[in-house]
Amino acid sequence: MEFLTTLVNGLSLGGIYAMIALGYTMVYGIAKMLNFAHGDIIMVGGYMILLFLPINPIVAIIAAMIFCMILGIVVEKLAYKPLRGASPLAVLITAIGVSYLLQSIAQMAFGSAPKFITVAAKLGIDGKMLHIGGLSIGYSTIITLVCSIVVMIALSLFVKYTKTGRAMVAVSEDKGAAQLMGINVNSIIMITFAIGSVLAALASVFFLLKAPTMNPTFGSLPGIKAFTAAVIGGIGSIPGAMLGGILLGIVECFAQAVPAISPYTDAIEFSILIILLLVKPAGLLGKKRREKV
Repeated sequence: MEFLTTLVNGLSLGGIYAMIALGYTMVYGIAKMLNFAHGDIIMVGGYMILLFLPINPIVAIIAAMIFCMILGIVVEKLAYKPLRGASPLAVLITAIGVSYLLQSIAQMAFGSAPKFITVAAKLGIDGKMLHIGGLSIGYSTIITLVCSIVVMIALSLFVKYTKTGRAMVAVSEDKGAAQLMGINVNSIIMITFAIGSVLAALASVFFLLKAPTMNPTFGSLPGIKAFTAAVIGGIGSIPGAMLGGILLGIVECFAQAVPAISPYTDAIEFSILIILLLVKPAGLLGKKRREKV
C-alpha cells in the first residue's frame, strides 16, 4: 500500500510539473524561445492568492489566473515581441532579466520572509484523507491529480479540434507558411503566453495545497524542474511535456521515500536528464528538426 500511496503522490506532483512544462514547451514550439521567467509566474500567482484568499478561495484562484494571464501577455508584448527577430542569446538574457525583475518586485511588495497561504484550510480539505482499503490519500492530492488530468485533456482537445489550436500547430511547424495562409502569428504567440501563464497560476494553487509557504524565489526550482520535464519529454511536444512531467514527479516521490537517497533527489532528477540527452537528444517524444541555413 505504501508503494501505491507513493505512486499516487508521484502522479499528482507530476501533473503539476506537466502543467508548468506545457507553458515552456508551447512557447518554445511556437515562438522558438525559452521563457525562463515562466517559473516566476507561479510565484506571482501565489501572491495573488495571498491577497484575495481572505475574500474567498475560489475568488482568489480565479483572480490569480486572470492576473497571471494578463502578466504573461504584458511580458510578451513589452519584453519579447521587440526581440522577435533577435538572436536566441538576446532573448534568453532578456527572459532571465524578466525573471529577476519579477522576483525583485515581489520582494519589494511582500518582503523576503516566507508567507503562509492556507489554501487547503480555506477550502476545508486540510488534513482530510480518503481511505480505500489500506490506501490513504489526501484530498489535496486527489484534487491535484484530477484537475491535472482534466487540464491536460482539455488542452489536448483545444489544440486538436479548435481553429486557434490548429493555428498554433501550423505556426509551430512553419511560421512563414502559416503567415502566408492568413494566420496572425503575433496573436497566436500572445495566446500561447496567456495559456501558459494560466497553467502556471493553476500550478501555484496545487503547490500551495501541498506546502502552504510562499517567498519571492518560490517559482525558481519548480520552473527549472518543469523545464527539465519538458526537455525529457521533448521540448516543443505537448504530449512529451505531459509525459516528462509525470515521469519526473514519480521519480521525485519515490526518491524522497527512500531515506538513503532522499537528500540527493534533485541530483537524481537532473542526472536522468543528462543521461537521456546523451542517449536521445530530442527527448522521449521529441522530433529531430533540420535547421534551414
